[in-house]
Amino acid sequence: MSSYELRVSSNGQVSIPAEVRRRWRASKVLVLDKGDRIIVRPIPPDPVGAVMGKYAGGTASEKLRETAREEDAERERGR
Repeated sequence: MSSYELRVSSNGQVSIPAEVRRRWRASKVLVLDKGDRIIVRPIPPDPVGAVMGKYAGGTASEKLRETAREEDAERERGR
C-alpha cells in the first residue's frame, strides 16, 4: 500500500498520481466521506460488468428468500 501527500487547489481539486491512475485504469472515482477521513475508490467504466462473475457460485436471491421464509415460519411456530 502506498500513501501520497496531495495538495488541494483553491477550487478543491487534487491530482491523483499517474502511477495510481494507470493501476486503476478508471476515469471516474467515488469519494466516500467517513467524517474524519475520505476514501477514494475507482469506478470502472462498466460497474455491473466488473462484478459479474465475482459472486458466481454464491447464494442466489431465491435461495436467500427461501431461507428467510423458513426462518419466519420457524419464529411463527415458536410463538
